Amino acid sequence: MIRKFFPLDKNYLLEKSQLELQHTLLTEMIETVKRHYQLQNNPLGLEDEFSIKITTYKAHDLSELNSFYQLLAGVYRFKYGDSQLEFLWDGADHFEKYKNDWSNIFRRWISELCTKEQFVQAVFDLTVFRSNTEQPQLAESRMSFAMLNFFELKVHKSKGLIRMKVA
Repeated sequence: MIRKFFPLDKNYLLEKSQLELQHTLLTEMIETVKRHYQLQNNPLGLEDEFSIKITTYKAHDLSELNSFYQLLAGVYRFKYGDSQLEFLWDGADHFEKYKNDWSNIFRRWISELCTKEQFVQAVFDLTVFRSNTEQPQLAESRMSFAMLNFFELKVHKSKGLIRMKVA
C-alpha cells in the first residue's frame, strides 16, 4: 500500500523494501519491547501472572501495529529517503541496501522508543493485553504520539509530516 506522508515522498523502491520487511520487523519489535520491559521492570525474572503473560506471548495478528509501522517508515523516508538513487560503489543492489539500512535504523529507533513508558504500554495494549471488546484507536494514538514527539514531528492533514516548531 503506497501512502505519501509528505509532498516529496517519492522513493518507491525504499517504500517497497520497507513493506517487504513489515512483518519481520514488527515481530522483532514486540520481542524487543517484551525484553526491555522485563529488564526494566522485572530484572530478577520473578514470575507472576503478569510477567508470564508477557514472556509467553507470541505475535499472531500484527494488523493493529500496521499504521504505526507505516508512520515510522514514513518518518524514515522524510528524514533519509532522498528520491534520487545514489551510486553504490560496491555494486550492491539498491533494494537490498534500503532493506539493510531501514532494518538497522528501525531496530535502533525501537530500542530508543522502549525508554518511553507510554510507547511500551501502548504496544502491550495492542498485543499482549488486547481484548476483543477494547477499541485499539486509543493505544494506536498513544503510540503514534510518543513516536512523533520523539522525532519532533507532527502529521498535518494537508501537508503530511512536518517538523514541530520548538520554542
